[in-house]
Amino acid sequence: MTTLDGVPAGVPPGRVAAFLRPRLGGLPRPFWVLWAGTLLNRLGTMVEPFLGLYLTTTRGLSLGQAGAVMAVLGAGSFAGQLAGGWLADRLGRRITLTAATVGTGAAMLALGYAQGIVALTAAALLLGLLLDMYRPASAAMVADLVSPAERPRAFGLLFWAINLGWSVAMVLGGTLAQQGFAWLFWIDALTCAGFGLLVWRAVPETRVRPDAASGAAGASGGGFARALRDRVMVGYVLVALVYTFVLMQGMTTMPLAMKEDGLGPRSYGIAFAANGVLIIIVQPLVGAWLSRRDHTSVLAAGFALVGVGYGLTTLASSVTGYIGAVLVWTLGEITAASVLQAVVADLAPADLRGRYSALYGMAWSGGFLLAPLGGTQLLDAGGPPALWLTCLGLGLVAAAAQLALGPAIRRRRALASAPLFSSQ
Repeated sequence: MTTLDGVPAGVPPGRVAAFLRPRLGGLPRPFWVLWAGTLLNRLGTMVEPFLGLYLTTTRGLSLGQAGAVMAVLGAGSFAGQLAGGWLADRLGRRITLTAATVGTGAAMLALGYAQGIVALTAAALLLGLLLDMYRPASAAMVADLVSPAERPRAFGLLFWAINLGWSVAMVLGGTLAQQGFAWLFWIDALTCAGFGLLVWRAVPETRVRPDAASGAAGASGGGFARALRDRVMVGYVLVALVYTFVLMQGMTTMPLAMKEDGLGPRSYGIAFAANGVLIIIVQPLVGAWLSRRDHTSVLAAGFALVGVGYGLTTLASSVTGYIGAVLVWTLGEITAASVLQAVVADLAPADLRGRYSALYGMAWSGGFLLAPLGGTQLLDAGGPPALWLTCLGLGLVAAAAQLALGPAIRRRRALASAPLFSSQ
């Protein structure tokens, strides 16, 4: 329950209120509904991080087959992002988010009960198509509801909610996996559907219609073609793809690497929970400060630190060692996440926010597609050192590329802060 300025009801005046107001105040009520739905959804996110273990243990697939099924899931997600962006701009954010999340719940159960490589692959493709279809609509909603100056804070709060739910889901998921993976599929399915139904009931449509968008953005049309002609945006997506490939190794190949060290699902759940716990503690303390810094410098530092953290995983062989490496790259993730999505909102014209968010989301879907495919190949060919040292190199490459994009992004951010780009 919050007051009209976004501060939790019942919080006494003083230092606590002074700490909370600049972090929570001033955001509209529909945003908080979206925030609560996101938290619910992430509390049930248990299938994706344990999918590799499920496929190689319960379903008896080889390492290569498991990697292929996860890659199909990523390929479906890649297409789903595009469809979600188009639907969010054409039909609306609300209906797209609800349809995608309820459909994801059904597809999650289909994958959980599929048997045999053909059925598993088909179910993974269906799940991939629906799994991330809601993301462009969700991001566009935030851009519609929140002013450019406040967007980094709003996206940071969503990032915090995601990881609050994630940390709980990882520990609970690791424990439940030992009792049977069916629990994971059912909980994930129900929380996905619950997210969509909550938004449908409590969040109004926020889409900016083309004839209502101001300036050239509302008149020129062009859809995805226009977004693809935006060289700054395309460059940013490519950098994000490299970064995402590295970051996604924690969800895809890290449990397989830990398995080679004799560490099971519970150990992986504990190690990866350190990621969420650190984000929960640190992000509220540094998020607002980072969002006020030059976005390109912040991103470059975050990308480099993520690469270094994964590089340090080469030295890990125990739960403690993996936790240490996770903590290092999590600091990089916190740094980058403070401005990643806000840059996309700054670059996007008001009537194409869904499509721009989808284009950016393709970097994450592409990373999820390539991470298990490339990661399992590196793990199989050269063992953990080949995988983790490659991640180190790619993290540094992404940081250097982001610095090269910096001047163009700064110019576009200045334009995005002008009234012409605001839908408020």
